[in-house]
Amino acid sequence: MAYRKLGRDNKHRRSMLATLTKQVVMNESINTTETRAKEVRKFVDKMITYGKKGDLVARRKALAFLHNDTEVVDKIFNDLAKRYENRNGGYTQILKLSERRGDDALMVVLKLVEEAK
Repeated sequence: MAYRKLGRDNKHRRSMLATLTKQVVMNESINTTETRAKEVRKFVDKMITYGKKGDLVARRKALAFLHNDTEVVDKIFNDLAKRYENRNGGYTQILKLSERRGDDALMVVLKLVEEAK
């Protein structure tokens, strides 16, 4: 599996991705750089897929990745899984903003897709 290193070692990168995933789930949108957003959306989609499965193994995998944050996992399994039960992926969208002042990194908004009712 190809992935971006994001200028960090393995432990720091995994922790950063887990934290960003938690923030997307709890706030339903975050402002970040484009490369981070493209990398973290894989994990957000995977967590919501675990929530849709709803079994104990999926819950334990989600807890393991999200540093045993039960509040976030409960939101995934109870709220987001129901919201996206008829959707087969693509739970996030990336909206481009402008370049960040200082290093010209492209800033984006990573947010959960609003399900049409």
